[in-house]
This record gives sequence, C-alpha cells and structure tokens, in this order.
Amino acid sequence: MSRPISAKIHLKALEHNLARLREAAHGRTLWAVVKANAYGHGLENAVKGFRDADGLALIEVREARRAREMGWKKRILLLEGFFDASDIAELQALDIEPVVHSRWQIELLKKAHLTQLKVHIKVNSGMNRLGFQPAEVEEAARELRSIAGIKVLDAVTHFANAEKAFDAEGPASVARQLERMQPLLDRGEACMANSAAALLHSQVQGNGVRAGIVLYGISPDASISSAELGLIPAMTLTARIIAVREVAAGEAVGYGSRWRAQRPSRIAVVACGYADGYPRAMPDGAPTWVAGGFAPLAGAVSMDMITIDVTDLPQAGVGSDVELWGEHVCVNDLAARCGTIGYELLCAVASRVPVSSD
Repeated sequence: MSRPISAKIHLKALEHNLARLREAAHGRTLWAVVKANAYGHGLENAVKGFRDADGLALIEVREARRAREMGWKKRILLLEGFFDASDIAELQALDIEPVVHSRWQIELLKKAHLTQLKVHIKVNSGMNRLGFQPAEVEEAARELRSIAGIKVLDAVTHFANAEKAFDAEGPASVARQLERMQPLLDRGEACMANSAAALLHSQVQGNGVRAGIVLYGISPDASISSAELGLIPAMTLTARIIAVREVAAGEAVGYGSRWRAQRPSRIAVVACGYADGYPRAMPDGAPTWVAGGFAPLAGAVSMDMITIDVTDLPQAGVGSDVELWGEHVCVNDLAARCGTIGYELLCAVASRVPVSSD
C-alpha cells in the first residue's frame, strides 16, 4: 500500500470557477493561467477543467507543447515570452502567442525566419519587472510590425496591488497603473485584468482577463473568503492518521519540544510533512479537519509527519482522513499563519504526493 497522502483535484470546481470568471469578464477574452503546473493542480486537469476558456496562459514552451499534446487547440499565451532564439520556431509550429517585453527579444525576432507569429507587447505600468515603459510602446509596436510575419495583437500589463483598494496609497495602486495605461485602453488594445482586478475592480476594462488563482477557488485577497467571491476550492490535500498516543500533562511533542501538553492529551500522527509541501514554519494551533471537527497542529512539522491534538475528537483514530487544506481548512488562512500566501502552498505540493481528480 502506498503512503496514505493524496491531493484530490475537483474538476467540477475548476469548471465552476471558470464560469464565475466568465461572468466577471463581461465578454472579454478569458485566459486561464496554468503556469507552475496549473498552480500545483496539474496541467492535464487544467486542460480538462478549463476547456471553455478562450485560451491558456503559461510560462514555458515545453508546457505549451504538453497542452497541445493533451488536445488543447485554442489559443496559448506565453506570459514571459521566449527565452532564446531557439524557441521561436516552435512558437510558430505550435501557434503560441508570446509576450515581447524587452528590446533583445525584438532583435532576435528580426534575425529569425518567420512565417506568422502573433505577439503581445508587455508594458511596465508600475510593477517594475518586465515590460516597455508606456511611452515606448508605440515605437516597439512599430518596430515589431516592420518585421515580416509578425502580427501585434495588443499590450498587456500586470497589477502590483490589485487585492488592495483601487486608489490605495503608493506609486503602483490600481488607479495609478490604470492611468498610465489609459492611452492604450482608449484604442482598445490593452489586456490588463488579473484575478483580483477582474473580481474586485470593475473600473479595469480592456480586451481580456488573465485569471489565475481564482480559477483554483482561492481568493486573491485573504481578507475576503472564497465563498464570498463565489469560488470553490479545487484542491483537497488529505493524509491519514497512522498512530495515536496518550501524552501526559507536561510532556512535550516533536522536535524542539515546542508544544507541551497542558492536560492529558491524545496526539495523532499524520502522514504528511514538509517534504510533502506542508510548511515547516507552520505554528502550533494551525487547523486540520478530521472526523467532523478541527484538530490543531501540536508540535513542529517533521519531514514526513505532523502531530495534531485530537483530545476533543474521540472519534478520530488510526485510519481517519485528515484534511490539511480544502473545503474546511482555508489555504489562505494556513499560509498567513506561517508568513506566506496560499499560492505558495498550492504550488509547493511535492511530486511524491499522488494527485488524482474527480
């Protein structure tokens, strides 16, 4: 028997979340972002669950090739564009639309043998990672259109603070970035809305929506629940209890003896650890769900095991399934407890964890 831990991906939840974003898109092109192995959910599951999307958006040419091999026939957007001249031929062969974010990419395209390649221009509207400055976009577009075989589709940008108030303080609020993009918007040539912008800022228009974390049922703003946004978590990470022991008051549990029993306690050992993607930084008291109730983490996370306090859940025992995150345990809540975000937990599920879908 294999080790009793698994990640279950709920295809109906993926479909539901896509439909929710379709409503929010209001007729705009809807890109399903499936980078990082579909945020840990598996590219094959994403291809199935997002079959009604207008296109997929990802990072690597090899993942685009995989999507094509899985039967995806619609559009594919390469969010960071190509990384080397050797990528360009495959972009054309697979009908992939790369983002062009730097002059060096334009120079490589000038030297390439092109038949037809559709591209998007990346604009740095305030994030200060990739992209041309707004004032440089017109010249970049003119230079790209001068290359035989190139078709420029639009300009794309990314919001740095879309989960915050529209006009929040700072140099990269949604309002400030939108202002910088307005000339392109006026021409109907900008794809701007990410997950948070699509659901939280109706002021953000443009010709497309690139939906990421929300498609997997996770709120982009930890202060707003998934349910409030009409989303359903698409991943349930579950492991089983493999041992239960009685611990006397005053005794300690786990590495460093950080957790000490304040009363006679029942401690369950669960087959999940940081080598599976459950963060070692998770503090005592973090919730798990077992036998119809919450059981708090009790002791440091080990490589292959965690320990939870099931004193108040006498029905929990060896063989009981423990939800680490999913329907009852919010991944954003867990992430906040150890100083990170839900995205990281989902993407960090280890390859040794079996993944299935329903």
